[in-house]
Amino acid sequence: MEIPPELQSMLDGGHGDTKQKAARLVVDLAASAGAKSFTKCANAHVSGVSVITGGHGLRRFLSDLSGDPEGIVSIPTTLNSAGCDREQMEEMSIDYPDFLEHQFEIIHAYSQLGIEATLSCTPYDRGVIIEEGIGSWAESNAVCFSNSYTSLITNRESGLSALATALTGWAPLWGLHIDENRIPNILVRVEADMDDLTDWSILGDWIGMQIKPDWNLPWGIMPLITGLPKDADFEMRKALTASAANYGCPMLWADGLTADAPEVHSFEGEIVFDNDELNKRYSELAPSGTIDLVVIGCPQASVGEVRSTAASVRARMELGQKIPDSRLWVFTSGHNYELLESDGTVALLEEAGALVLKDTCPEVTPYNRSKYNHLLTNSLKAEHYLKSGLNRLPTSVTTIDQCVSHAFDPSLIQGDRPTIGSKKAKPMVTNKTIKRGKISLNGQGLPSQNVWKISGTAMVTDVPITYLGYVNRDTGVIEEPGHPLDGIPIEDTVLIYPKGSGSTVAPFVLMGLIYNNKGPRAIINRDVCPLTLPAASLLAVPYAHGFDLDPTIEINNGDQIEVCLIDGSVTLNVLSRVGED
Repeated sequence: MEIPPELQSMLDGGHGDTKQKAARLVVDLAASAGAKSFTKCANAHVSGVSVITGGHGLRRFLSDLSGDPEGIVSIPTTLNSAGCDREQMEEMSIDYPDFLEHQFEIIHAYSQLGIEATLSCTPYDRGVIIEEGIGSWAESNAVCFSNSYTSLITNRESGLSALATALTGWAPLWGLHIDENRIPNILVRVEADMDDLTDWSILGDWIGMQIKPDWNLPWGIMPLITGLPKDADFEMRKALTASAANYGCPMLWADGLTADAPEVHSFEGEIVFDNDELNKRYSELAPSGTIDLVVIGCPQASVGEVRSTAASVRARMELGQKIPDSRLWVFTSGHNYELLESDGTVALLEEAGALVLKDTCPEVTPYNRSKYNHLLTNSLKAEHYLKSGLNRLPTSVTTIDQCVSHAFDPSLIQGDRPTIGSKKAKPMVTNKTIKRGKISLNGQGLPSQNVWKISGTAMVTDVPITYLGYVNRDTGVIEEPGHPLDGIPIEDTVLIYPKGSGSTVAPFVLMGLIYNNKGPRAIINRDVCPLTLPAASLLAVPYAHGFDLDPTIEINNGDQIEVCLIDGSVTLNVLSRVGED
């Protein structure tokens, strides 16, 4: 692997401490990915902004970067959405200690690095033409949208790996940068009527829910979808990719809506989405019990989505109705807010009693639980994260028109609010079986790590771990109903899993646990994981990958193991098997 002179100079410390750390991470990721070269990137988009997503790990890390005059981004870089609209804090009733102070401490720190504080999770919807070439984007919905519908190519970066590329201008040439890796791996036949925007959101999430652990998906699930209407608008296409990204989908192909998919001879799986499946999901997601708040705009609503909401609102206003208690919140980007303000849409919504918010998004907002304990939305992306450990808010889903109806009329559904965990979760599919006898595995370490030797109890799963929302940021306990390791803390273990899934903010959660001594002793991934590796690289947590045998299958949860790194090679030995003397 030949390192470009500019990147090597950064690695040697010739451009200050901040760029040296960033260069070290870029090289570690390149080595882990087996990249043979590096590429210059055209732009970057950094995630990890809200206090409740990045948390202590983000604030501590950004503090560590402060004070370096050379620590400025090398390429145009934009910033993801924050946790509040600072001009409407009182209206949002945020009840979170020092929230505004911490939030803008984070934004200021990013700005000091030269990052443009666009505060948008939809950088593809900000009034500019997407550049051709390679980017480094770390917002899962934006990655999937751009790879699927535009000429921009980006891997599904973590907030940390995108920041490292932003600072250096370089990224490993690997993954989706390479044409042979941009191929569909499952086939989805749509036989349902896809008339409403929410139908498309449900479809994307449903696809991710079908993943099986024995499917070989090194770059994530990348479906080829047939049977969709070819006249789908921007909002439908956005809803599909946003919810598909819930489960790590970095791109998809849809006949008539995207470029033609490369020809493949076989798929890891073939699934059918028909009206029965669609109606089943609507039934499962339907609201029951009193609804406290309706939220629209996750990812941040496009101009068309806000206007559709306004059209439903106007119809009720013409009947003399008004939304009580600001029960409807509409989230959009600052760019779209200006457009909607100029054409009167914001004024209409506010006149009806809605709250129109900019610079933030439903999933990263800390809700006041004295007021809000059951949310309704049109977005499966919102539902996926709102019910997670981020907010642990029971969340129901229906169409925009029905959302507006519930906003105007609180009496449409009454009764006890649902609670998280009230429904028994379906166990996630696992292929693990108990292994017996001693075994030795050989893998690789990181270039930035020299020699280490770790022994301890293995915590093992062949199901990906979702840090943001499903690993408690204070205790390190996995909190994902149905996950094989649900309820178990990762603290002081040798943590073995395929890779991270879910939000690109995952590394900041892991870093926070490591800072607070609630993290693992060492981490072993089966697949190259840009959601895990950055935290291990920057905080010097022993990390290994690329084993000759699958460690998620060969090692039992609870085995006593020893892992050693010498000269870049890692050896994993089982000292004793769980249940054996």
